[in-house]
Formats: sequence, structure tokens, C-alpha cells
Amino acid sequence: MFNPYLDSAIIIWIYVTLWFIIAMIKQDNSIVDIAWGLGFVVVAWWQYCYYPHQYSTALIVMVTLWGVRLGFHLFFRNWSEGEDWRYQEMRENWKGNFMVNSYFRVFILQGILMYIISLVLMQQPDEKMIISPVFSHLGMTIFVIGFLWESIADFQLKQFKSKSKNKGKFMQSGLWKYARHPNYFGEMLVWWGIYIFTIEYGIWYLFIISPLTITVLLLKVSGIPFLKKKQSKNPKYAAYIKKVPNAILPKFW
Repeated sequence: MFNPYLDSAIIIWIYVTLWFIIAMIKQDNSIVDIAWGLGFVVVAWWQYCYYPHQYSTALIVMVTLWGVRLGFHLFFRNWSEGEDWRYQEMRENWKGNFMVNSYFRVFILQGILMYIISLVLMQQPDEKMIISPVFSHLGMTIFVIGFLWESIADFQLKQFKSKSKNKGKFMQSGLWKYARHPNYFGEMLVWWGIYIFTIEYGIWYLFIISPLTITVLLLKVSGIPFLKKKQSKNPKYAAYIKKVPNAILPKFW
């Protein structure tokens, strides 16, 4: 009998293990970033294949749009660039076997986080529990805003970095003049939108852990803190913060 929670855990474990093998062949743990968004697409489609008449088509479309866009964006940005500095720093600080550390401290950890955030995708609509369809419309609206915000921010940054004259500079135009991390703001909106979309399923008090996890990760763990550590080495960083004081929430005035 299909169990969305157990089966999704197994699927995610297989998925991250396959990416671990690719990383060992390529000697580049940072490809785990490419695997991140696509992993949620795999989980969502796995659910959809078992419940094609119950699983929300809108939900599968939202997750697929977000995950495929992010996966391909990171693939074209990172694949030929070598291992990212964050993962190089990790390997320098590790003690013990490199492969064991890589598997458990990068890929399995990523899989656990992916599972926690994916919990919101494992719910099944139950007509008896539906609160109000208003939540689905509100959730989709927030998702669309977040998806466009993140996509535009990534595109603008890519164009900015493609020009040699901008090397060592901080982007302060487009969406990047309103906040220092508009792509992260968009990503958080995406997951809060998905969560609000599923509130009508009636188990919102449990699955709020999904958007909370991605929010904490970006604000306190692997998002802003890592970039701040890297950018603070730039002598122009202090002046940049004064010009763009808001890290996440856009400031339009």
C-alpha cells in the first residue's frame, strides 16, 4: 500500500545517493546545489503518479516550474565552474574519510532537509477537511510573485556578472537595489505560497514546518550567513550595506 511519507523518504535517499556518485566522479560536492530544486520535482511527481485524480494539478505545476527553473539555472551557472568555495572550505575542515563526510554531511543532510520541506507536498486533498478555496488562490498568487521575483533576480545577477567591468562590485540595480538578496526573498515566497495553497487540506498546523525550514535555512544557516562571510572580505561591503540596508524584505522608499 502506498505510503507517501515512507516512499518519499526512500525516493529522496535514492535520489541524493545517485547525485553523490556523480559528485565523486566529478570531484565536486557543489553539484548538490543543482540537485536541490529538481529533487522536489521528483517527490511531487512521485505523489502525482500514485494519486493522479486526487493530487492537485496546480500544485504539481507550481513545484515543477520552480524546481526545473532553479535546477537548470544552477546547472548552467555551476557545472563547469569547479567546486564552489563553500564546499572547498568544508573539505579543508573535515577530518576522516572524504567520501564518508561528503555522503553524510552534504548529500544525506541535504536529503533530510529536502524531506522536511517536501512534507507539505505529501498531503492529499480531503473534501471533508477543506476550509476555504480562498487559500488556494492566495497561495498561487504568492507563489507566482515569488517565482517571478526569484527568476528575474537570478537573470539580472547573471547579466551583471557576465560583464568583466563589474568584477568585485555589488549589484545595485533592478530588484537588487531594493534588497541585497531578492532571489532568497523570492524563494521564501514560493514556499510560503505552496504552504498557503495546501492550508485548505486541513493539516496546516503540522506542515508549516516546510516553509519555516526553508526560511530559517536562508536567513540563518546556508543562505545569507555564507554570502555575508564571503562578501565581508570585500572592502566595499560596508558602503554597499549603507546603500542597500535591507537584506531580504524589499525597500521601495
